[in-house]
Amino acid sequence: MGIIEVVRLAAAILTLSALFGYINHRWLKLPHTIGLVVIALMASMGTIAIDLAAPELQLRAAAAAMLGRIDLTETLMHGMLSLLLFAGAMHVNLDILAERKWAIGSMATAGVLISTFIVGAGSWLLLDLLGIPLPFAWCLVFGALISPTDPVAVLGILKTVKVPESLEAKIAGESLFNDGVGVVVFTIVVAIAVSAGGGEAIGAADIVKLFLVETVGGALIGFVVGYAAYRAMHGIDEHNLEVLITLALVFLITAIAQAVHASAPIAAVVAGLLIGNHGTRFAMSEKTTLHVQTFWSLIDEILNSVLFLIIGFEVLALAFSGPTLVAALLAIPLVLAARLVAVATPVGLLRLREQFTTGAVRVLTWGGLRGGISVALALSLPPGPEKQAILVVTYGVVIFSIIVQGLTIGRVVKRVVR
Repeated sequence: MGIIEVVRLAAAILTLSALFGYINHRWLKLPHTIGLVVIALMASMGTIAIDLAAPELQLRAAAAAMLGRIDLTETLMHGMLSLLLFAGAMHVNLDILAERKWAIGSMATAGVLISTFIVGAGSWLLLDLLGIPLPFAWCLVFGALISPTDPVAVLGILKTVKVPESLEAKIAGESLFNDGVGVVVFTIVVAIAVSAGGGEAIGAADIVKLFLVETVGGALIGFVVGYAAYRAMHGIDEHNLEVLITLALVFLITAIAQAVHASAPIAAVVAGLLIGNHGTRFAMSEKTTLHVQTFWSLIDEILNSVLFLIIGFEVLALAFSGPTLVAALLAIPLVLAARLVAVATPVGLLRLREQFTTGAVRVLTWGGLRGGISVALALSLPPGPEKQAILVVTYGVVIFSIIVQGLTIGRVVKRVVR
């Protein structure tokens, strides 16, 4: 893609984001990101309707071709995600996070694994009943990509809902870390599925090595490079330069992580927590802190707008069928049930040693939104008969999660939290 085409594509996306944001702000008055998804989805449905009425216009094909040039997997997973996670982690209080490390750690690891297996087994049974032949290994792939909550969606909704500080820390902390763990689990399960289908074999030692390199390697990259940036900022007081250092930090840790096959999301979270806590306390003046936080809030808003707009339009690139639509509808309660078990199990065990807010399990279950990461992971699957079914079901769950759960989480909090 040439530079002129990139500029034109960026102009179209940013203009639509601004236009749809304006329409939402003036008339719909939904939370910004949810409003963008709803309007983009309505525009997509309108495009499909026009295409059915006048197929000679080839409107849907043209829109799908434009979406194909964006490549959500590359754009989000290898570009936007690190920026969004760093921006989100910068606003999380590390002390509060540390106080709830066991709850967050267990939900971000054991919870993801529990949900992966429940969704995998449940979807295997459901798809078999609907006559959609999907091997068990690929059903586990679906479980792995849909189980982690999306930090972009979750943190965006937390800005609009008042939640007790202790519960907010659990929701935000889990969403920041479980996507990194989820991506690692997804990578491992895809390798197993490909191996089962006749690809290169993968053994237990390969799985352990991959897990350690991705998680521990990502955390080390985030800490080491983040600490170097922290020390550099500690010795100066120039807000423009310090903003530039934080921006360079995110791109550098992403490049290093990708080069050594470590987890860039985990690196971004660790670096963001370090700069957002120790950096703002000990390495920045009040003026610099204000500029850095304002800059990253703006980056967060712009990238969120672009991402949720693309999610709304992604329906144009899907090939729906009756059975896959039914599967998507049935997958919604399955994913919610798996989320409930994945949350209730560690929380139930930890209640023996620590206090939890009344209604925490219900809020954590309903507030565990899925978003662009799940769609991007589904799009990244290798070509094959399994991909389209997994993509349609994933999209159905994500749209329900963002619109229905996102719009009602405030009511759930008011009703159950005491």
